[in-house]
Amino acid sequence: MSDDCIFCKIATKQIPVDAVYEDDEFIAFHDLNRQAPVHVLVIPKAHFPTVMDVTDASVLGRAMLAANEAARCMNLQDDGFRIVVNCRDDGGQTVYHLHLHVLGGRFMQWPPG
Repeated sequence: MSDDCIFCKIATKQIPVDAVYEDDEFIAFHDLNRQAPVHVLVIPKAHFPTVMDVTDASVLGRAMLAANEAARCMNLQDDGFRIVVNCRDDGGQTVYHLHLHVLGGRFMQWPPG
């Protein structure tokens, strides 16, 4: 855990959120800066600054399964959704704690815009 990381504080319940999904390893909650009608963040409770800092591939697999569960909780499984992971500044990462964005509730065009 990182003492100054907002997502670590959420993971340890120092900052309360209305969880969409939670298990022993991950918690999912609504993004305050939503980019789609449904925009949920899935974070590991363990601190990894970026996706590049994960050395155990099974963590990423379990993160994807948690994102799937969050999507189901938001009823996105039938119409579809997008999962995004940003990495570092040029990748658009603003909080340095690994997190997956689950976006849905509308057609997700490419390129994003």
